[in-house]
Amino acid sequence: MKKIPASYLLYGAAGLAVVALIALIATNKVTSSAPSDYDGFAQCLADKGVKMYGAWWCPHCKAQKELFGSAFKKINYVECSPNQSKDMSQECKDAGVKGYPTWIFSDNSQVSGEQTFDALAAKSGCELLPAAPASK
Repeated sequence: MKKIPASYLLYGAAGLAVVALIALIATNKVTSSAPSDYDGFAQCLADKGVKMYGAWWCPHCKAQKELFGSAFKKINYVECSPNQSKDMSQECKDAGVKGYPTWIFSDNSQVSGEQTFDALAAKSGCELLPAAPASK
């Protein structure tokens, strides 16, 4: 039986890792650019002047963004810790942000913490339409 050189095994493993990474990136791009069931809701929030104030390091902000999926790109989002700092920006201080995430509505009222879509819909007046049924 002929022995396979270790370098061949390393090259093979590296090749598989590259293929897996490319597949992961391609899948992520397709998923993140696909229309979301919440695009209309997110656009309504933006049209009504609703803003989400958050910080890049905040796990609750991350969870809130993930709730919207790709529709989050339509949300008026204000980063309160720009340039990877943990200092609050003056814009967020001026808006009265005390914690993250904070949602501020056109009447200047605020709610803090992760919000459900139902809570945001009730506060904003935006209609939360049910997702369309999956086609067969």
